[in-house]
Amino acid sequence: MEPLRQHHDAFRVSGLTARTTNREENDPATARIGALWNRFFGEQTYESTPQRTGDTRIFSVYSAYESDAHGAFDVTAGVAVSAGADSVAIESGDYLVFTGRGEMPQMVIATWQRIWQYFEAHPEVVRRYRSDFEVYEGPDAVAIHIGVS
Repeated sequence: MEPLRQHHDAFRVSGLTARTTNREENDPATARIGALWNRFFGEQTYESTPQRTGDTRIFSVYSAYESDAHGAFDVTAGVAVSAGADSVAIESGDYLVFTGRGEMPQMVIATWQRIWQYFEAHPEVVRRYRSDFEVYEGPDAVAIHIGVS
């Protein structure tokens, strides 16, 4: 399935953040994203984040890229906020949107594999590596937005 191209205005997300790499995430001994989500739900970050907007969706934001898919990046599990010193900015711009449905976390992993395959097969499409984000509207559905030039 081909991704949809969408333009998004800038917005902010606040929550919990960890720094990691794809290599570290492939090794259960060094993976951080699963623990980040466990902490997000365990500490009820969804309910306790100040300056939340009316957007009830949960986000995972990828930002502060060191380089590309092989370098370090920040991942933030959070909610949309109007402001906040600890919030991360999702940049205005064009995004390719890849969707997935199924059981977590396998469904998200499979969707990311499709994303990497898509960019390998389409070198003319250039990722920005500035801000990418996942949107969760339920326990079994994700839309992953990848910033492109």
